[in-house]
This record gives sequence, structure tokens and C-alpha cells, in this order.
Amino acid sequence: MVHEPMLSPDDVDRIHRWHEEANAGIRSDTPRTFTYLGHTIVVPPDVMPLSGTSALLGEAVLEEVREDDRVLDVGTGSGVNAILAASKSRDVVAVDIHPRALEAARENAERNGVADRITVLHSDVFENVEGRFDLVVFDPPFRWFAPRDLFEAAITDEDYRALRTFFRHAKAHLTDRGRLLVFFGTTGDLAFLRQLADDAGFTTEIARRQELIRDGRIVEYFTFRMSPEVP
Repeated sequence: MVHEPMLSPDDVDRIHRWHEEANAGIRSDTPRTFTYLGHTIVVPPDVMPLSGTSALLGEAVLEEVREDDRVLDVGTGSGVNAILAASKSRDVVAVDIHPRALEAARENAERNGVADRITVLHSDVFENVEGRFDLVVFDPPFRWFAPRDLFEAAITDEDYRALRTFFRHAKAHLTDRGRLLVFFGTTGDLAFLRQLADDAGFTTEIARRQELIRDGRIVEYFTFRMSPEVP
């Protein structure tokens, strides 16, 4: 299914330009080390680094996770949100499609003393995920055009295939008290994300919000807390 953006042509052109600038600016030839919400995270060159807005999701994870929650982190990258979840929960599953990201997630879990609490799996969204979870965390690619490599797949998802798959199957992986934390921003098709959530039967509230200025325009980032609608 080809994604038709719910955006003006000017906004589409701007997002394409911002994407190219971001893709070039965040690449590195050497590992990077981040001190982040009390944890040390090492990110290899071919894995997406943390950004200035990462804490918008990370802080929501720390606030949301209960000690008895079973947590799933979809698209874990370097493992940061799984590690934050595992600072409270003893049962965390972290998944990604990028083999080097999975390796980094395992190494960072060891580095931060929570490796015994995290199961790291190769999975395309829910493909290799079993069971139900009390909390599912998802930091999806914001853009909808084709990635050129696995690194870029962390920020762009052709025709929002992974995002569509996530919302199509999310409810089947939630317990009776299950809820979602989803990060997204206006450098993607935010209206489409909201439509997917509505169509899948989730109520949405804003857990965190951050506003930045880019090229003289307001750019917004959100962590949404989503829950299945009560019949």
C-alpha cells in the first residue's frame, strides 16, 4: 500500500529535505558514548544514536513502568528504553531488525547491570514475539519513504509498513491492563499516526511534549500513552 501523506506538498518537500540533512548529520565513523538518565549507553557507528528528544520517551518509560509489568521494546536500537524499563521491571523483551543494534543492546544491558532482566530478539515488529505484555514501547521511524540501509531504517519506514503492522497487531499482544508508549513528531505524518491509533481502537493522551524551532518553523515531538478503548 503506497502511503499518501496527510500533509501539504510544501510540508512533504520540507520533511524530505530535513530527512536528508538528519541522515547525513547523525552518521559517525566511531562509537559514541552517552550518559543518559543515569545510564551509560555506547552506540556503534552503524546504529542510530540518541538525540536531543530521546528523553521525551525515556522519561515517560521511567514514569510508566511498574515493577510487575512485562515490557516489550519494539525497535530497541542500542537498547536504551529496554534498559530504562529494566531498571524497574524484571521481565523486558527488546526487539529490532538490525543485527548490530541487537548486539549493542546486549552489550549495553550488560554494561548497565540489567542483562538478566532483558531478552533481546531479532524481530520485525511482532514477528518473533510471543505472549502478551503490560506495556509496549515503540519509537518508530517518523518518515514514510524507502530507507537505503539498515541504519536509515531507524528513521524511515517505506509506506509506513512497520507502523501499520504495529497498530494492526498491538492489541493481540496486550494484557488486560496493557498500554502503549509511542514516540512521534511533526517531522513525520503525525495525522496518519493518529488515524492508525484511532482505527485500531486506542485512546490517546499526551504523556510528554517538546517544541523546537527549525528553519523558523515550530516542530513538535510527543510521547503518546495509548490504551485500548473500553467497549
